[in-house]
Amino acid sequence: MTRKFFVGGNWKMNGDFASVDGIVTFLNQSADNASVDVVVAPPAPYLAYAKSHLKAGVLVAAQNCYKVPKGAFTGEISPAMIKDLGLEWVILGHSERRHVFGETDALIAEKTVHALESGIKVIFCIGEKLEEREAGQTKDVNFRQLQAIVDKGVSWDNIVLAYEPVWAIGTGKTASPEQAQEVHEWIREFLKEKVSPAVADSTRIIYGGSVTADNAAELGKKADIDGFLVGGASLKPDFVKIINARS
Repeated sequence: MTRKFFVGGNWKMNGDFASVDGIVTFLNQSADNASVDVVVAPPAPYLAYAKSHLKAGVLVAAQNCYKVPKGAFTGEISPAMIKDLGLEWVILGHSERRHVFGETDALIAEKTVHALESGIKVIFCIGEKLEEREAGQTKDVNFRQLQAIVDKGVSWDNIVLAYEPVWAIGTGKTASPEQAQEVHEWIREFLKEKVSPAVADSTRIIYGGSVTADNAAELGKKADIDGFLVGGASLKPDFVKIINARS
């Protein structure tokens, strides 16, 4: 199966109207690439603004959402709200949610189920910390994080998996193409065993962790790397080069 390349831009807690305008400008002026799904995730206050100014070929995602439609959950947003803005995507399970804000595998799984049931597609993030990799626990950690949604019996039609080794996020360190491909291959084998060969073959597994215009092409050549989830580099014009890494 040919899996369509997918490039996400996670702006994290960065931006103001002026900088959003700058990003919108270089994305709107970039050549359209019908062979790539492009999704950017601004901070919540700028979701509607970004959507209204970006061209149709660039979709907008929320960076997070909660597990229920509404209620007394100060500071949270729901999939229903994301959908009400006309958006299709949310990022869940990002390492910063896991390790800075203490979200558990169980909570992230509940959030994923609710988002999918609400009609929102999910970029589901997994990844190991440096000490876990050095202890030989890479498989264990990633498989545990995946098992949490496998156990929920989710439909995989609207999930993109993002493998983001925590030790490579924002550090300037990047897993080598060979290291990234190895883990992506493990993940695909896990899906084949735990879900089905069809899901393993069709699910897009993207790589995140200090992806740049310089290393994207080499990473994108690997058989099981179906795109990228990009952090800081998505705020700069070179993001367009990453989008076109496989062109």
